[in-house]
Amino acid sequence: MIVCSNCKHSNMAGAVFCAECGAQLIGKDTLTTQNITTQQFERVSERIPKNDSYQPFDGGDAWASLHLLDTGQVLPLSMKNEFTMGRVSEGQPIMPDIDLSPYQAYAAGVSRLHAVIKRDGNRIIFIDLGSANGTYINGKRLTPNIEQALNHGDIIALGKLKLQILVKNL
Repeated sequence: MIVCSNCKHSNMAGAVFCAECGAQLIGKDTLTTQNITTQQFERVSERIPKNDSYQPFDGGDAWASLHLLDTGQVLPLSMKNEFTMGRVSEGQPIMPDIDLSPYQAYAAGVSRLHAVIKRDGNRIIFIDLGSANGTYINGKRLTPNIEQALNHGDIIALGKLKLQILVKNL
């Protein structure tokens, strides 16, 4: 049995993460999460101009899409008006709607439940859920649990993972 140093739950031998709280049990010395300060944040130049001559993207019935700046991939947002964003880890009881794990989210400092993006009428709202490494919109750090309006072309950084919001006319 391995006892979690965080919550004192007894876990099966060989477990990597605590089944109760999700804390890492093995290899804590080799994997660390980096803290990011405002001074370390680099402003990213906008790659899509903010103007009325917006070219539609391929997203079917999506009301918006998230453009991952490092990989160029586009994640369409459709079917629902609200999505949680974060990364999945073994033993995690609550899963984000948008799993950013395949995009090196752990290394970039993305929390398990990092943020929420939602459509409210003709507005797009973004909320940081008290993430460890923070959320930035166009270089400005968000206050946790406070709604922030998004506009087409805004650059969002979840820790160091940078996304650009592409909004269809609502």
